[in-house]
Amino acid sequence: MIRGAVLGSPISHSLSPVLHNEVFAFLGIEGSYRAIEVQSGNLAAFIAEQSENFDYLSLTMPLKEEVLALGFTADARTNEIQSGNTLYKRDSVFQLTSTDGSGLVSALSHAGATSFNKVLILGAGGTARAVTGALDSISREIHVLGRSSIREAALHRAIHSAHFEYHRWSTDVNFNEYDLVINTTPAGAADQLADIVTSVTSTILFDVIYKPWPTELAKRWSDSGGTVINGLELLLYQGIDQLEIVLNQKLERTALAQHLRPILINYSK
Repeated sequence: MIRGAVLGSPISHSLSPVLHNEVFAFLGIEGSYRAIEVQSGNLAAFIAEQSENFDYLSLTMPLKEEVLALGFTADARTNEIQSGNTLYKRDSVFQLTSTDGSGLVSALSHAGATSFNKVLILGAGGTARAVTGALDSISREIHVLGRSSIREAALHRAIHSAHFEYHRWSTDVNFNEYDLVINTTPAGAADQLADIVTSVTSTILFDVIYKPWPTELAKRWSDSGGTVINGLELLLYQGIDQLEIVLNQKLERTALAQHLRPILINYSK
């Protein structure tokens, strides 16, 4: 029996339980997975009281950074980006990793986008750092638009190859300068940027939000002729990555994605 849960706040909108339980059913594995409300500052208490009841835990906002302070063994990349979204047990001990970056790269690859000249990331939190680290080797330039310069150094540490620039939040942005724009901000935070979208050509928008959908930015982008990738794609592929780690085996990713995609789309309506 595989026991899992997604923790965060707010969490009622999460489709992770649908995804993980569907995978268990698809693979013929006995398992259960549910969503649990855990607010900022309460993760340590939850782990202390409930860790024996779970084999793995998915972490979403606002816990991806908070988990780093709890002393779990993490892989090098997770320590570097200072963001973790997956706690999984090996020999009954929790280990920490992140599948946000690998999930995003897989989702982009599925859409036929595998390398980039200039990328803009909206937001500077844990997801943004995971995305920045994952795109480092396949992008020439990575720019981040963030609300506070406090996170600039942490983002820069995730970069080894690409040219990096950090910009303070502004509506003075020309999206057509980029071939990929990724919105990692919470729902509604990037709505004001929708007003500056007039026409886009080959620029792809990857909006990690999937509910509510479409976001104002995604709607304006699509209406202006641009390509939009829904956050369901990130949920899908980072979830498959999580389950490969938890089950310690490679999965039939293409077949799983084809099975899960229409189910997730239906549940997101």
